[in-house]
Amino acid sequence: MSEYKAVKVSKGPNGWGGPLVIHPTDKKKYVVSVTGGGIHPVAEKIAEMTGATAIDGFTSKVENDEMVCAVIDCGGTARCGVYPKMNVLTINLTATPPSGPLMQFIKEHNFVSGVKEKNIEFAEGEAPTSTAATATEGKSAQELKTEARQKVAEMNQGKTKKKANILERIGRFMGGVVNIFYQAGRETVEQVIKNILPFMAFVSCLIGIITYTGIGDLIANVISPLAGNIVGLLIVSIICAIPILSPVLGPGAVISQVVGVLVGVEIGRGNIPPSLALPALFAINPQAGCDFVPVGLTLGEAKPETIEVGVPAVLISRQFTGPIAVVIAYICSFGLYS
Repeated sequence: MSEYKAVKVSKGPNGWGGPLVIHPTDKKKYVVSVTGGGIHPVAEKIAEMTGATAIDGFTSKVENDEMVCAVIDCGGTARCGVYPKMNVLTINLTATPPSGPLMQFIKEHNFVSGVKEKNIEFAEGEAPTSTAATATEGKSAQELKTEARQKVAEMNQGKTKKKANILERIGRFMGGVVNIFYQAGRETVEQVIKNILPFMAFVSCLIGIITYTGIGDLIANVISPLAGNIVGLLIVSIICAIPILSPVLGPGAVISQVVGVLVGVEIGRGNIPPSLALPALFAINPQAGCDFVPVGLTLGEAKPETIEVGVPAVLISRQFTGPIAVVIAYICSFGLYS
């Protein structure tokens, strides 16, 4: 009876599922590579570490009950679900979540994606050494690795390794490109449906409430008289950037829209110097984006601790950077309209 090792395959960056424990047996001893022709290095490494046999799934027929795992490079179509449906552990080289017509069969216990060679390691309790402790005592990791490769070479002795021809390399390259673009398009649509559209609906609702109740007009009419001088603009900037108010004033940029129109009209009438147009622009906008901070951090896959610290940090920083931006804009406006 052959001695096989178990390896753990974890998801890579932006991957999904797993980790999977691959442990061949005399019955299930084939690592099938279905990656556009040839045996992929990930499949070769799994076979080398476990003692299994790597097979090119495009040129050799292997029964389902003889596959210990299948290595694929699918961007989210058929292959993603075919092997999980057949109860074969599936390792996808492309970072993709469950998708395709057979996505209902893709589970964390039978599928892992985004896998690279560095995501493969010996399972807990396994070691790349032989069973005889005395045989490996005093040997370095490099020597043990060399011995393991020699044993694999002996196992495969007599087998001719088919070198990928130009058509296979071109096919694999083009398949990778198509998978990347397909995955990017699918993730974009998912982001729009799951995150952007609901947020737009929320902002629209909030703007409607502010407009209907007249809260925005009330605040704007109170602030607009301050827009005629630099001191007033600094006060407007400080008010708009108050951490408690800025997330409320941010949606729809109500303050900046209303006050901006009022200031523009007064500049046109000659009641406000044109030189205050630039500092006024920065004075009415320090709250811009403050309502989007938690959403932006969430879309950036920030951890809960990061969001908890990041939101108040951004809001408080705007309290200081807002007035500073007004002063800088005021200095830069000298001679701008002369």
